[in-house]
Amino acid sequence: MTDETAPPAPTAPTAQTGPTLSEATLADGRHAEIPSAEAELGALREAIDRIDDELLALLERRAAVVQQVGDVKRARQMTAFHVPERERAIVERLERAHTAAKGAFPREAIRPVFREIMSACLSLERPLVVSFAGGEATPAHLAGRKQFGLSARYQPSGSMGEVFREVARGSVDYGIVPVEDSTAGMGWHALDRFVESDAPEVLVVGEILLDKSHALLARSQSLVGIERVHIQAETAGRCASALVELLPHATVVVEPTEAAAAAGARDDARAAAVAPAAAADLFDLLVVKDRLEPAAAETSRFLVLGREPARPTGRDGTSLLVGVDDWPGRLAQALQKLGTGGVNLRRITSRATSRGKLEDLFFIDVDGHRDEPRCRAAFDRLAADLPLFKVLGSYPRAERTENGDEGGSRS
Repeated sequence: MTDETAPPAPTAPTAQTGPTLSEATLADGRHAEIPSAEAELGALREAIDRIDDELLALLERRAAVVQQVGDVKRARQMTAFHVPERERAIVERLERAHTAAKGAFPREAIRPVFREIMSACLSLERPLVVSFAGGEATPAHLAGRKQFGLSARYQPSGSMGEVFREVARGSVDYGIVPVEDSTAGMGWHALDRFVESDAPEVLVVGEILLDKSHALLARSQSLVGIERVHIQAETAGRCASALVELLPHATVVVEPTEAAAAAGARDDARAAAVAPAAAADLFDLLVVKDRLEPAAAETSRFLVLGREPARPTGRDGTSLLVGVDDWPGRLAQALQKLGTGGVNLRRITSRATSRGKLEDLFFIDVDGHRDEPRCRAAFDRLAADLPLFKVLGSYPRAERTENGDEGGSRS
């Protein structure tokens, strides 16, 4: 017997739908418009535009103050218009403030962003002139841009010897010379100039560590339609697997230099180039794929030449050039004097030489600044005992960070 008064069997619940994109029900029964995604994005973009306007106004105020600084320096006949220690202090203060505030802006971007701001403002007094051996987009050129920003004026020179001479004459503010490669080892061409140079006013005032990784560059960030890849021969092997994956059917065009490869992509809409990511700005290209090498990136080290000694920062290094004759134990005695004097040896590289009575040359990096008492005392003892002893210069150490940029100061 059935119970005719029993309730009907339950049915599956119907999906609860919210208000449409165009309306919602208010508490009093009226409907209110819900903004569309485009409307929300439009409002946020307008907010970004207003913030950008505020940033530009603040940059204008900063530039006006920098111009006043230049006026004071000229009125008081101060010749050192570039003060690296001040720039380093600015960046480190901002990084500390960012860490304390746990800000959303990427901390690693603070240094490059403010490097460009300071470079642009400094150009209002006078653009820095930086000399390097080679042509546009060479590693030395890219190292200079990394150190001094886009607003400096970069002057190619025919040789490293010419870079030394330009710095000695005061016709440029700084020179960039390569001294070490993580795979090729020490480059003695620049170091030989220190042995030969009779210009004691040329000093090492900084160092730059340059990530040698390569990127895929093109006029568009889309790989569609790319038929050719311009690449330097020695780079092709390191990036081959990535290129096969990204552009399996593209034709490889071998170029003599990375600059030539980038130029090939700039002039051909159906071409891409393998070159350092920093070359993209120089050739109006976009980075399609960053870091093509499967292994860890190689590093090149450059020295910054100048005429004004770098002041102590507390995190300094000093480069020494030492020549020894065939006297037994001469080098061991020298290194022992460094150690007993409390000076830490960081790096030493040697090669044979036939200069006068010298048998070997040694390029030595130690911790500390030449003006620190312990360093000064140890260097005085070495200078008295060695046939050749040169303090090439003291400078803030460039320390590698996780993103490949160096954490040292601008020189």
